[in-house]
Amino acid sequence: MTDTTIEDDGKPYWLPDKVYQVLKWVALVVLPALAVFVNTAGPAMGLPHADVIVTTLNALGLLVAACIGASQYKAAGSK
Repeated sequence: MTDTTIEDDGKPYWLPDKVYQVLKWVALVVLPALAVFVNTAGPAMGLPHADVIVTTLNALGLLVAACIGASQYKAAGSK
């Protein structure tokens, strides 16, 4: 089995830097903002199950944050 980690400045990351930066932006900005928007505008527009959608968006944000955090932790631990 081959090693598929990316080497960046001698530290193995699970994610390439560009993917890490995009996921970080999505987890910290996009998903929380979208969840607030759906929570605010969804009921006013008659969106069914807005609360379920908001919970799902927040869970997805946490999942993305955990993935990028694990990548950062792995790189920090390999110093």
